[in-house]
Amino acid sequence: MNDIYVARSSAIAARALEEEMVIMSMRDSTLFTLNEVAAEIWRAADGKTPLSEIVRNNICAKFATDPDAAYADAEIFCRQLSDCGILMLSDRPIELGG
Repeated sequence: MNDIYVARSSAIAARALEEEMVIMSMRDSTLFTLNEVAAEIWRAADGKTPLSEIVRNNICAKFATDPDAAYADAEIFCRQLSDCGILMLSDRPIELGG
């Protein structure tokens, strides 16, 4: 398995609503509502932590789930948000300006 690194795009606005997260794309004003599991991935998407570690430490540690299935679902989720410009993906750590 080739791991991926995920980072939140700077071209968004995001707000936490209890355990969920609402994200708006500045590109086209599309709104996304993330459930509790997806919000865990979102919060951990720092560009430095590989997705496998996020799944192991933030998803499998909190929710009763199969690690391989959780990783596969997380990768699909991240790729979908990347296609929408909400997340950035890389095969190496992502340097974020700041």
